[in-house]
Amino acid sequence: MAPSKAPDDPETLTFEAAVERGGDAVVLSETYFYPAGGGQPADRGTLAGNEILDVRSDDGTVIHTIDGRIAKGTTVTGEIDPAFRRHCMRAHTASHVLYGAGRQLFEELGYGGFDISPEKVRVDLRTPSGIDDGTLVELERLANRCVWDSRPVTWERLPREAALSRDDVAFNTKTEEGITGETVRIVEIDGWDTAACGGTHVPNTRRIGPISVLDRSNPGAGLTRVEFAVGPEGIERRTTEKESALEAASEIGTNVESLPEAIERLRTEREAIRAERDELQAELLDVRIDAIVSDAFDRDGNRWAAGVVDADANALVEAVGKRPDPVDAVVLATPDGQLAVGAGPIDAASIVDELTETFGGGGGGSPDVAQAGGLDAAGTAVVEYLKTEA
Repeated sequence: MAPSKAPDDPETLTFEAAVERGGDAVVLSETYFYPAGGGQPADRGTLAGNEILDVRSDDGTVIHTIDGRIAKGTTVTGEIDPAFRRHCMRAHTASHVLYGAGRQLFEELGYGGFDISPEKVRVDLRTPSGIDDGTLVELERLANRCVWDSRPVTWERLPREAALSRDDVAFNTKTEEGITGETVRIVEIDGWDTAACGGTHVPNTRRIGPISVLDRSNPGAGLTRVEFAVGPEGIERRTTEKESALEAASEIGTNVESLPEAIERLRTEREAIRAERDELQAELLDVRIDAIVSDAFDRDGNRWAAGVVDADANALVEAVGKRPDPVDAVVLATPDGQLAVGAGPIDAASIVDELTETFGGGGGGSPDVAQAGGLDAAGTAVVEYLKTEA
């Protein structure tokens, strides 16, 4: 009932062992299957030809849940899925590489969690400030530089107090509380990162392959979750990003290296066009209001102007706030049933109340300017009602 030998000997993928507890929850005399824990999933594979459904450690005893049953006392062969084991070794080592890169970018860096899935890996970093796009790119660059440098990865077990006294080991409250034995397993990437870890790792960073940062999010206060991929998923992501960059560059007539400058140029041009558009829309609105005022009508002894204009609510409110002198009330409605009222000496809010009582919706405002929305009628119906009641 010894602990798994997988962390210290991750290259062993086939082994024989005696069955010390039979059934469908098997305990072996020794095992090289990695039990789920510390963010790393359980190994896949077979035991005596039976599919492994789960591997868990219960108080130091590794329990293999299988799709079948095995008798106690027999000798069985364990076959570990090599592809999944390699993925976990690469992914787990890559998380240490990424953390080491973070140590170079932040004076204070904490650990908040870690998880490996077949598609991606996540590391939760506790940082004094947020991780912006530039920092995310730099994390990826530094991580891949570490891979390229082919740094040796080693592991050893140290007495608990000796491990905890080392300043170069990334301990925090969470990892320290997880240490229950007399020794601590230390994993070191030469010249890059040192951490307490019980997972499986590759012996050299070059075996990780390219690391592709996928995304970041904020799972909690002070934390940034960085998601990345290694292996085929990482390569596929890089291919997709390259295709997108090339397509974007081609579309705007430049190359990938010049994309930032080209995008900035387009952003400046877009803002200039927006400003020109807003100016033209304001001029058009003024022309439309002049036409509406020229067709003013008498209602309840006051001079009114009402018409439909295609503009947003804010533009309507601003326009009626500059109510033309010849009229006592101006009502501007949009085709889809929003309206603004500017009045004096008539109460603009009371006009809105009358119109919402008649056509539904809601609104309010001051005696000078009021507005409403959600009317169950088109703007033309509102204007027709005001002129008919005149």
